[in-house]
Amino acid sequence: MSVFDVVQAGLAPHLVPYGEGWALQRRIHADVVAGERPDTLVLLEHEAVYTAGKRTEAHERPRDGTPVIDVDRGGRITWHGPGQLVGYPIFRLPEPLAVVDHVRRLERVLIEVLAAHGMDGYQVEGRSGVWVRGVRHEEKVAAIGVRVAQGVTMHGFAINCDNVLDGFGGIIPCGIADAGVTTISAHTGRIVSPADVAGTVERVFADEYAEVSA
Repeated sequence: MSVFDVVQAGLAPHLVPYGEGWALQRRIHADVVAGERPDTLVLLEHEAVYTAGKRTEAHERPRDGTPVIDVDRGGRITWHGPGQLVGYPIFRLPEPLAVVDHVRRLERVLIEVLAAHGMDGYQVEGRSGVWVRGVRHEEKVAAIGVRVAQGVTMHGFAINCDNVLDGFGGIIPCGIADAGVTTISAHTGRIVSPADVAGTVERVFADEYAEVSA
């Protein structure tokens, strides 16, 4: 049995503006820090938006004046939008805090999620997220960017399910110029939506975090 709550805050056609999702994260985070609710996994789809983590450099931003929301997570710039499943695990980490271990654990969970949908994802040393082999180069299918405050995580992961990839064209996604971006649908040749993947994410998280204390 899992020991965390799951909040499905909005999947298509009910998209969540990024500002609303960020405010929801902060409210839940405060409750988890205060011990007023258990660890919580938030799943949703955002309206189209660029978000820039603290390590984003000027040349990685869109060159056409498209607005960017600067956020307090790690990592660099990325795109969120319809067809992409975003997950915010708001979990208390054990002491001593090991943020890199948290990221690696999320990667392993997402690899298992992708395997259930016919993809062989893998980790790449020195690069966060989950990757697959493309025709010409490696392609990222899931991105990760996190923050830890008062021992509790925020932000999380984004799995490209059946989204268009145009949004990635005007930026250097995650600051990586020598690799591509793909989706589950493009890689497998069949339509796989965020709603199709959300249940898999819940199941795999429940298995992985079953021993985590509330």
